[in-house]
Amino acid sequence: VSRDALLRRMEDHIRTLVGRYKGKIAAWDVVNEAVDEDKGWRKSQWLNIIGPEFLEKAFRLAHETDPKALLLYNDYNMYNPKKAAFVAEFVRDFKKRGVPIDGVGMQAHVGLDYGTVEELEASIVLFAKAGVRVHITELDVDVLPGREQSRTAEISTRQQYAAELNPWPKGLPEEMERRLAKRYEDLFRLFLKHRDTIDRVTTWGTSDDESWKNNFPVPGRTNYPLLFDRQKRPKAAYRAVAALKKQ
Repeated sequence: VSRDALLRRMEDHIRTLVGRYKGKIAAWDVVNEAVDEDKGWRKSQWLNIIGPEFLEKAFRLAHETDPKALLLYNDYNMYNPKKAAFVAEFVRDFKKRGVPIDGVGMQAHVGLDYGTVEELEASIVLFAKAGVRVHITELDVDVLPGREQSRTAEISTRQQYAAELNPWPKGLPEEMERRLAKRYEDLFRLFLKHRDTIDRVTTWGTSDDESWKNNFPVPGRTNYPLLFDRQKRPKAAYRAVAALKKQ
């Protein structure tokens, strides 16, 4: 498709969607996952046909359509220092040139031992210094073992099933429940520490039965990444987070 035709499609999409819900939606993820880890811009058709200015055009269109809505850039693995630095750089450029961007969405698809509190905190501080708010947009905690290079949220990624990658098909052991609860507690302590910067925390799903992590990146697994179990009951992780309110 030509550059002009794709720009017209972008304008039609944004004006139709944002216009329909003007005044009803508080915040929009205007552009999602446009950065390819440590490689700069993701080589999408948006980039190939329009160029990196497609981001700016999208934000300006969204703002023109609903000037009161908060506008975010959203991406995964934002605990990666180089990826976070690349995002912060274009955010600072946007702010300097008056491009209407209000926040950065950190998806926070983390595991028990990756996406450390220290890495997440460094990115939260970095984005705050770049002049925008932080939203934790897609929080979940993967408890299952993975093969090397599996820390991606690229939805086309698939890995072959193996029994050792699905060790708890009938329920999470008590020790793993404790580890998951501690992980969620540590994450929310961090979010509370930076509550002057973070506007919201959203989990990516409510209960374990509906989580995308059951099938990604290895189809057919049984994962336990959320605050409610498969019967919609609150887990130890939920209780650990709820207990922070009393403190």
